[in-house]
Amino acid sequence: MTNYTWDPAQYLRHAGHRARPFTDLLARVPDLPGEPPRIADLGCGPGNVTTVLTDRWPTAHVTGYDNSAQMLAEARAHAGPHLDFTHADLTTWTPTETYDLIVSNAALHWVPGHLDAFPAWLAGLAPGGTLAFQVPHTIDAPLHALMRELADTPRWRNRLAGILRPEDSVHTPATYLDHLARLGCDTDVWTTTYHHVLTGEDPVLDWAKGTGLRPVLTALADDPEARTAFVTQYRDLLRQAYPPRPYGTVLPFRRLFTVARKGR
Repeated sequence: MTNYTWDPAQYLRHAGHRARPFTDLLARVPDLPGEPPRIADLGCGPGNVTTVLTDRWPTAHVTGYDNSAQMLAEARAHAGPHLDFTHADLTTWTPTETYDLIVSNAALHWVPGHLDAFPAWLAGLAPGGTLAFQVPHTIDAPLHALMRELADTPRWRNRLAGILRPEDSVHTPATYLDHLARLGCDTDVWTTTYHHVLTGEDPVLDWAKGTGLRPVLTALADDPEARTAFVTQYRDLLRQAYPPRPYGTVLPFRRLFTVARKGR
């Protein structure tokens, strides 16, 4: 998992919109086999949604894993007797104990080759345990397409080559279904498009600064002038793609959900 520089405060500016898909994901997770359950949250970020797990399963021992020191510092403010946070790189993480639920909220698209990690993660689940995750399914949306097109223009091509997430960073729903079903899981995959109504000045840019734009902001961190120039160009493109309306700016945002229950 690439170690970009993350800004928890920027990420949390749209916390309500970002948290809702996690709640929708957990609503489809079946009963867990262990009591008390053991739960891993992969890519826990600032920990605000990890706390939802302790609300759903009050007796559970939950560990949030992330590779960002900035995010973990924010997350540890939520730590308690049954909730802790620790560093892990999801590109290499494998369970060292048995979990009843391994869950991930908007993180696996940052993990190249995450399909290859599924066998080891499933091996770390108790019989009847569940692997559940949701990821943005928006790589073809203007939010990301315009960013990639701009990064590939002559001014930025050499400097930003290979920086942004590739188009195959998230697979098709059929790919996840087939992969996990072949591994013996009872698998449910679906997509939902949220229509977020954002407010404030250039709110879609503000959204991107918390997530998708982080690789560019990290790559240009040592050159504030260049960073400002890229962000300004990207902002102008977003203004055309997502025009404001009297009640706010609408950001259609599709997400892909997967719930895979291991056989008993």
